[in-house]
Amino acid sequence: MNSPKVQPRILLFTAKLGYQTRAFDAAAKKLGVDLVFVTDRCHQLDDPWHDRAVPVRFEAPEEAAYAVIKELSRLRVDGVLALGDRPTLAAAYVTRGLGIEHNHPASVEACRSKLRLREVFRDAGLPTPWFRSVPLQAIPEPALMGMAYPCVLKPISLSASQGVVRVNNREEFVAGANRLKRLLESAEIQATRDANLDRMIVEEYLPGREVAVEGLLTSGELRVLAIFDKPDPLEGPYFEETIYVTPSRLSEVEQRLIKESFVDAARALGLTHGPVHGEFRLNERGVWPIEVAARPIGGLCARALRFQLENETEPIGLEELLLRHALNLPGRDAPRETAASGVLMIPVPRSGVLEKVDGAEEARAVAGVTELEITARCRDYIAAWPEGASYLGFLFARGERPVEVENALREGHAKLHFRLTPRLPVEHPVTGKV
Repeated sequence: MNSPKVQPRILLFTAKLGYQTRAFDAAAKKLGVDLVFVTDRCHQLDDPWHDRAVPVRFEAPEEAAYAVIKELSRLRVDGVLALGDRPTLAAAYVTRGLGIEHNHPASVEACRSKLRLREVFRDAGLPTPWFRSVPLQAIPEPALMGMAYPCVLKPISLSASQGVVRVNNREEFVAGANRLKRLLESAEIQATRDANLDRMIVEEYLPGREVAVEGLLTSGELRVLAIFDKPDPLEGPYFEETIYVTPSRLSEVEQRLIKESFVDAARALGLTHGPVHGEFRLNERGVWPIEVAARPIGGLCARALRFQLENETEPIGLEELLLRHALNLPGRDAPRETAASGVLMIPVPRSGVLEKVDGAEEARAVAGVTELEITARCRDYIAAWPEGASYLGFLFARGERPVEVENALREGHAKLHFRLTPRLPVEHPVTGKV
C-alpha cells in the first residue's frame, strides 16, 4: 500500500496580506504547497481573515522567531520566504532555528541598515560614497562637519526612498534634516519601533544612471534574473521611482560590470541563499552598489517578471519561481521570457486626499499596456515623497523591445488624472494649535 504524498510546506513572512501574498497563494495552490503566512497583524484577534496566519511582532525578530517555531513545532517546514524589509530578520532567525538553508541573521540585519550597509561595502573595498551618521535630536552645524555638496540625507532604516532628500547647500541641509526629523518622530514611523529613528546617514550624492537588479542566490551562487533600466533620471531633490523596464538597454560590458558588482556586494554581506534585490548607479567612476536587500522586488512590481518553463506554453510568475526554488523543484532555474516588459509605479504628484481617478479605461486601451491596478483608495490621504512611501497604483506593459514598453507606459500614464485635495489642518482640542 502506498503511503499518502506529503504536502510540502512554506512559511511566508509578510508585513501585510495584499496583492503579492495572493499571488503566492495562487502559485502555492497550483504546486500543491501548503503556504503558512506569518504576519504582524494584531495577535489579540483570532484568525479574523481565516487564513491561519501566525501573528508576530517583526520589531522583535528573535521573539517572533521563537513564537513561530513554538507554534509550528509539530509541523515539518520545507522552506521560508519573506516579503518586504521588516519581516526578513525574523525569517532568518526561524530558518536558523529550523536548520533550513537561508541567509545568516547578521547578513540580513546589515541589509536593513543603510549605515551598516555602507560600512560593509567600505570595509570590503567596494566603491562607496563618503558617509557619516548624524544625530537628529540636536542637528549639528553642517560646516563644522566639513560637508561637501551636493549630498544626500537618508533615514537609516526606512525603505522605498522614504525620507531621502538631496541637498545642495547649508540651508537645504538644515531644512532637509528638520523635515526628516519630523518624519521619523511621526506616530506612524514611531509605531514601527525600528532602530536608529533618532539618526540619519549623510552621504555623497552620486550622479549617473540607476538600475534595479533582481537575483536569486543558491548556496552562494548568484543568478541574475533581470536588470531593470530606470529611464527617468533620479537626481532629486526626492527619489520617488517611476519606470522599470527589462531587458536593459545598457551595453554588454556595462551589464557584466553590474552583475559583477552584485556578486561582490552579496558576498561582502554574506548573503548565500534566496531572493535578493539590488540598486546600482553607473557613472564614469564605475558601478556603485546603493542598496542590497535579502528579499524579492517589492509590491506589484513582481508582475513585470515572467519565466518560461521548458515544454510549457504559459510562463510563470516570480512567485511561483521562488516557491520552486525554495523547495528545490524542477523549473527553479527557468529563464526569463524573451519579451520586453515593464512597470510604471504611478507617482503621487502632491500630498492630499484622493477624490477621483479619471482616464483608467483610456490608459488600459493604450497599445502595449497589459494591466492597470489603482491601489490607492478614494477618500484616503496619500503622502507624496519624501514623507510618502506608497504609490497611487501600477501600470504594466509588454512589447518586443524595451523602447516600446517605455513608450506604452508613458502614454498610458499621460491618460490618467488624479484629483487630490489638501487635507485640512486639525486644531488640538486643548491648546488650539494646528
